[in-house]
Amino acid sequence: MRAAPDVTEVKPDGTRRAITRAWVPEAPVALEFNGLSYAVMMASPQDLEDFTTGFALSEGLAARATDLSDIAIAEVELGWIVRAQLAGLGIDKLEDRVRRRVAESSCGLCGIENLAEVARPLPPVALHDPIEPAAIFAALAALRDRQPLGAATGAAHAAAHCRPDGTVTALREDVGRHNALDKLIGAMARTGQAVAPGFVLSTARCSYEIVEKAVRGGATTLVCISLPTSLAVQRATSAGLSLWALAREDSVLQVC
Repeated sequence: MRAAPDVTEVKPDGTRRAITRAWVPEAPVALEFNGLSYAVMMASPQDLEDFTTGFALSEGLAARATDLSDIAIAEVELGWIVRAQLAGLGIDKLEDRVRRRVAESSCGLCGIENLAEVARPLPPVALHDPIEPAAIFAALAALRDRQPLGAATGAAHAAAHCRPDGTVTALREDVGRHNALDKLIGAMARTGQAVAPGFVLSTARCSYEIVEKAVRGGATTLVCISLPTSLAVQRATSAGLSLWALAREDSVLQVC
């Protein structure tokens, strides 16, 4: 994190004072698989092994963490490069996407040439027991103390895995909401932990790509602090994902 000691805070009455703020880290992170450049993401350059693994899993390039090996991270003048070796069925998809991809961002829809790809079937979510609202409230109460980057900057998203009783077992942060979820998925996969049973709690806006990543990452229940989009609800319903939204300390909305 970088500090800016000369930032000026202005109050409604016109009072001014110099304060020190910490900026949330953001840098270009280039992801290369098998020597092929796949994407350049704007991300917080921490937990990049987790990020690369989770990204490969949620993109469908890898079926399991062991499909990736030799993850190497290098800081260069303009950002960061992460190189990894990919094995398994994802190689064909990698080569196909590299041929077609001309641009990429953190948005799950960017670079897709065929609109039919948006409606591709998600793997069905495993049968699961519903979580209790009390577990969501317990997780929310514990979340703030587990977000050092968010506490320092006020500008970082978080994604957490929680047990059925709401105990937070893992959490990752990033400037990008998709990246935080990828990091969490990767962290769980790299340590051999199952995302279900339990639930994923995200500070992100609940949009199409958050649902997609949660399902492909093995989640059975997703909780977000904002309302979902119409497409997010449609995709969650079709996959059998339990979705809770607008999670607050005193209320939560059961969507599907």
